[in-house]
Amino acid sequence: MTKHTTISRRRFGALAGAAALAPALSTRAAAQTDEVIRIGWVGPRSGPLGIFGEADRWLADAFAAKQAGGVEIGGKTYGIEVILADTQSDPLRASQETRDLINGQNPDIVIASSTPETTNPVADACEAAGVPCITTVAPWEAFFFGRGGDPANPFKWTFHFSFGAGDFAPFYNGQWAKLETNKKVGMLLPNDADGNAIRSNLIPALEGLGFACFDAGPYENMTSNFSNQINFFKKNGCEIINAFPFPPDFPVFWRQAAQLGLAQQVKIMQMAKAGLFAAEMEAMGQLGYGLASGAYWHRLFPTFSPSLGMSSVELADGFEAATGKQWTQQPGANAALFDVLMAALGASGNPKDKAAVAGACRTLVADTAVGTVDFANGPMPGIAVTPLVGTQWVKAPDGPYDFSMEITSNALAPNVPLTAALKPYRIGG
Repeated sequence: MTKHTTISRRRFGALAGAAALAPALSTRAAAQTDEVIRIGWVGPRSGPLGIFGEADRWLADAFAAKQAGGVEIGGKTYGIEVILADTQSDPLRASQETRDLINGQNPDIVIASSTPETTNPVADACEAAGVPCITTVAPWEAFFFGRGGDPANPFKWTFHFSFGAGDFAPFYNGQWAKLETNKKVGMLLPNDADGNAIRSNLIPALEGLGFACFDAGPYENMTSNFSNQINFFKKNGCEIINAFPFPPDFPVFWRQAAQLGLAQQVKIMQMAKAGLFAAEMEAMGQLGYGLASGAYWHRLFPTFSPSLGMSSVELADGFEAATGKQWTQQPGANAALFDVLMAALGASGNPKDKAAVAGACRTLVADTAVGTVDFANGPMPGIAVTPLVGTQWVKAPDGPYDFSMEITSNALAPNVPLTAALKPYRIGG
């Protein structure tokens, strides 16, 4: 079993450890080829969001190994080079790293993932430079409308596949209906792209489903005192809390919630953005057992990554074998980035023609590690929606890890198997 540790905000960003990567680190598939396809991969590999990038080095190497013989497109064989740049969890740096990558490395395509703080500035830089860009793992509304998207005048170069803020209402309704509650939901939403998108979309939708929402108001990321929000939720008798915090902020909130008596009142503590990784739960110790989350990918997804040549189980096991750490959602989500880009490059007929690659993306339908990505029938131009499943962190019954992520609701993905029933939150499990 792993030991429970208390991880400070300063140390939280170091959860990726040695996996944190310097800008412009590259992985190349060795092959006798006519030309090389250059893929720029911008992501948070250090800082508060660094845990999202833990799998990136391993994925880049596994992808290069899979493509080592070269890729044949349009009668030519191309080598593959993946160039990684670290945003350090800073949107301004994400924008600058992308511009530097474009100006210095001339990538044929750029990929990025993990929260609007990454996807939006990267996509904006690519849109301005005329470079095809594919992103994931951020509510599509925060990506599209957060960047000033106009359905009548869509983005030309940037494409995004992910769950949507509008998906959370049916997802949560399916999850929360598993338990009897007073249907009073305390909403903890930050003042950022995620929080604003969720506030405008999710609260009205939940109220339409019969939930009473108590919004504590926007707060700034990295807040150190949540007593006002906690007392507000206690006063209103909230038995469900729905939070979308930065990963380092949730332990601060929930420890204070336990100290002030809110955790003892709550039956469902539902997280998004935070609570996605076992390392977060280990840092919470006894307070982590029973926390509810969601998964945009799980090791039990009945899916396959063509670009990596691995099933979901193989992706999870491969990550654990390579890193010595418990599997996370990121190997599957980011493998899907490679799946989509490879499908787009192949459909373009000429991967060195940026306009052809972007044109291929607009109507692309691709099988990926997270399921089918369908840009042809998305809710907005350049947008494809992928599913979420409801999960709960419980004590692992055996094995080397303390926590297990059980699938408790599959309302949006009925092909994904349920593994446990949702249980009311109790400190200590």
